[in-house]
Amino acid sequence: MGYFQGNDFRKITGGLKHKHRDKRKYELGSPATETKLSDKDVIVKERVLGGNIKVRLAYASYANVIDPQAKTVKKVKILNVLQTPANREYARRGIIVKGTIVQTEIGKAKVTSRPGQDGVINAVLIKE
Repeated sequence: MGYFQGNDFRKITGGLKHKHRDKRKYELGSPATETKLSDKDVIVKERVLGGNIKVRLAYASYANVIDPQAKTVKKVKILNVLQTPANREYARRGIIVKGTIVQTEIGKAKVTSRPGQDGVINAVLIKE
C-alpha cells in the first residue's frame, strides 16, 4: 500500500471532487521514519523526487548536544527518552522526534533537529 501525497479529492466544504486523472508516481509518499533509541546508529538513504537523496536516521545512540553556557558542542550517548510533546506514546516506545527531551551522559537535552528528515540528532542542553 502506498502513501498518497497528492490531492485527496475532497472540497473544503466537505463535498467530493471528481478525479480527472489517476494517481501519479511522483505523488507517492512514504511512511514516517520513527527514529528509535538503540545501541548503534543506523542511517537509511532514500531516493526522492528529482533523484535527490534523503538521509533518514532509523536507529540512534548518539546526539550532538550544545551547551549554551559554555558555547561548546559535544557528541554524547543518549541514555533514555524522557518525554515527547508530540505524542506521549513515543516516549514509552523510545522514539525520538523534534522536541523530545532525552537523558544524556551530560544531562537532559531537548532535540532541535528532525532525525527522520535530517539523519542526525542535534539537541540543546537544558539547565536544571
